[in-house]
Amino acid sequence: MAKTKQAGSKARQKKRPAGKRLGLKVGAGELVRPGRILIRQRGTTFHPGDGVGVGRDYTLYALNEGQVEFSFRRGGKKKVSVVPQQ
Repeated sequence: MAKTKQAGSKARQKKRPAGKRLGLKVGAGELVRPGRILIRQRGTTFHPGDGVGVGRDYTLYALNEGQVEFSFRRGGKKKVSVVPQQ
């Protein structure tokens, strides 16, 4: 049995907040339909290309049907596009 109380032990008992499920939701070359969420992110880590829209919370989603394509813009920025199928 401890002779003195452990200092600050109550502070370590707090629960950790739940994760926000951010990140890529589809892979390159995957077929998507309009409205499908491609990426959930904080800020513009990935930028929208052709056929991709941006939500209020910077979520990228497909505007039309096609294949997902990742590429780089000028300045090394990452870009996501949805290329229509032939």
